[in-house]
Amino acid sequence: MDELVGWIEDRPYYARQIRDHRCVESRAADYVDVDLESRLASALADRGVDRLYRHQADAIEAVRDGENAVLATPTASGKSLAYTVPAFERAMDHGGRTLYLGPQNALVADQRETLSDLARGLGFGSRVSVEEYTGRLSQSEKRDVRDRRPTVLLSNPDMLHYALLPHAHRLWDWFFGSLEAVVVDEIHGYRGVFGSHVALTLRRLNRICERFGSDPQYVCCSATIGNPVEHAARVTGRAEATFRLIDEDASATGTKHWLLWNPPEYDGGDATPGRDDAGGSDGTDSSGSASDAGGSGRRRSSHVETKNLFVDLVSRGFQTLAFTRARQTAERYATESASDLRERGEHDAAASVTAYQAALNHDRRREIEAGLHDGSVRGVWSTNALELGVDVGELDAVLIDGYPGTRMSAVQQAGRAGRGDDEALVVLVGGEDQLDQYLLRHPEEFWDGEPERAVCDPENGELLPDHVASAARENWLEPEDERHFGESFPDVVAALASAGRLERRETDEGLRWLYDGDGSPQHEMSLRTIERREVDLFDSRSNDVIASLSFADALRDAHEGAIYHHQGTTYEVTELDLDRDTATLQPTWADYYTRVLHDKTITVEADREAKSLSARPDTEVRFAEVTMRKQITGFERRDPRRGEAIGRETLDLPETTLRTTALYFTVPADVEREMREAGGEYGFNGGIHAAEHGMISLFPLSFLCDRGDIGGLSTPHHPHTGQSTIFVYDGYPGGVGLTESGYEEVETLLGRTRDLIDDCECADGCPACVQSPHCGNANDPLSKGEAVLLLDALTP
Repeated sequence: MDELVGWIEDRPYYARQIRDHRCVESRAADYVDVDLESRLASALADRGVDRLYRHQADAIEAVRDGENAVLATPTASGKSLAYTVPAFERAMDHGGRTLYLGPQNALVADQRETLSDLARGLGFGSRVSVEEYTGRLSQSEKRDVRDRRPTVLLSNPDMLHYALLPHAHRLWDWFFGSLEAVVVDEIHGYRGVFGSHVALTLRRLNRICERFGSDPQYVCCSATIGNPVEHAARVTGRAEATFRLIDEDASATGTKHWLLWNPPEYDGGDATPGRDDAGGSDGTDSSGSASDAGGSGRRRSSHVETKNLFVDLVSRGFQTLAFTRARQTAERYATESASDLRERGEHDAAASVTAYQAALNHDRRREIEAGLHDGSVRGVWSTNALELGVDVGELDAVLIDGYPGTRMSAVQQAGRAGRGDDEALVVLVGGEDQLDQYLLRHPEEFWDGEPERAVCDPENGELLPDHVASAARENWLEPEDERHFGESFPDVVAALASAGRLERRETDEGLRWLYDGDGSPQHEMSLRTIERREVDLFDSRSNDVIASLSFADALRDAHEGAIYHHQGTTYEVTELDLDRDTATLQPTWADYYTRVLHDKTITVEADREAKSLSARPDTEVRFAEVTMRKQITGFERRDPRRGEAIGRETLDLPETTLRTTALYFTVPADVEREMREAGGEYGFNGGIHAAEHGMISLFPLSFLCDRGDIGGLSTPHHPHTGQSTIFVYDGYPGGVGLTESGYEEVETLLGRTRDLIDDCECADGCPACVQSPHCGNANDPLSKGEAVLLLDALTP
């Protein structure tokens, strides 16, 4: 692998692009002996497992001792045995049952194949039976699963919500009455809106189990995050003190070479210049400008840079997996990579390159996974669908096309390379946005920074009423259910009763509330979103619905004139009918993209907390309930190659409101004077706007979220404070804990934002420091120097 890294460094078309090279040394496995049931030990040995890692043994011991457990170790560390052994032991001993919940059907199917094979190895009469229960099954197949009454049931949170809990008494009493363990796999993925929904669903599960007399343990598997026990407790509804944390990985790892890679800057040419074929590059981009001119903040496409590396590695015989964010990107660059290999005359290698993403059918995914195992697939472009625990064997190299948003994801993706004792190469190719460039300029933050914290909010006031109504539909409510749903439970019940959704009854056993509505409240909400109103998108040629968007997303992405991409086809929206909640799209050859413009206002409804900044005791940061109102006023057509506006139109769309949470602070009067003296009115307004953008962009460095989950507003005068004010708000109704967590760590956030902007080499602000792709004001005004003045004053 040293030879390969040297070869890459010697390529003239890769000059000066490696910003950091670290070698993570190999580690030998730490095994311990574990006393296993003889048939289980024999079945595991037949499959190559004759000893267990120490972390597996520790987790098994915790579960055997009756504790809840959180196993937080990297991918490919064998976490599945930590819950498989106790699940099989209990099934073999007395028919005890286990519920496994995975976030994606592909992971559930992978677990079913692995566990079913192990169960068959136990021989006849073991009482271990493994079944999958997901939406892929037909009604008759689901009935057959229930009739077989498995001891290990594999499902997902959505099916628990839609199918198991609503029919607990009629179809699943045999299961919930003997349920002894709930496995929550990939629990770090249960965050934000989805995590908040799942947390409330699991509280409903806990409540149903109580009614059936069972009290299952939780075994939670997680990647390395900053708050594994806290997050597991919040998601499962169990007390933190009941969890044992196992987070020391004892599995063997090979030497791993990490390269942090920054595509060269260019000075205004094509957005995807650079070497795009087998013949090398003359050091210029497609417009003839110097490919490392510097100062513009614009860089070669990370996609093209990753593709060039991918083709070189596959051509040299290295089995390579490239992670990228979007399905269309994975499909496109798998096709282009194969084309480049054919141009080199390497037809066999070209035929072994493919794309992997969640929209593929089950059989095709399994075919690709098997090809990675046996070596017939030499290269794959994948979304994060392969980041999860699906077994794909040992790979030589992983390329990460753009920072995936969190160190946790980057490490998870890197874990796909070099399993066991093999050496491996990992290349993280940065994009041009703020978070990527901050980490490439501060690699120590990537290597040594604290793991991000997972955040969800099971007390979200927008979600709680529907889950309480669902719980009442599953089984009557009683006052003691407050221990499941929190201190706001009595108020929620009173509101639901007032709305006619619950009926209050006095019984001999005490006060109860019964569901009194029509239909199924479970099927009236999705675990994946908060909004109920959706807009259907129709293809004008076939009149088929090709997608559905939430109302707010439709105003942003499906307004008249919007360019919309779907499954490799580019559409233009010709009509948005909000009376019927439909949009009509027609295919187009447009070579531009569109971005909306909007106006925002924020009203502070109630301040919850306040604290002074250590560098400015006279300046408070506050955490508050707010209402954000947004009016989309128009849109721009933009050139994707140069990132410039080529046209603008107005729109007449309804105002939307968002009741959420925010952190905010004011600009000290003396600092405002200094900023205005330096840059005038434009400089001051641009300074607070740039600081707001920078803070939002770095939220994912501390918390598991996307930049799009956070919004902001900066204003030279706000009526609530009477001063210039910067708001950063949670982008979901009711808030899902993001800005509350940001409030707790605001001084770290401000310091990082200062470094992000101050360290950037651009003159006036660029995508790497203060420009935002989500800005509704077309990134104007923005003033880099004045932002640094403000942030210097607010940080030590």
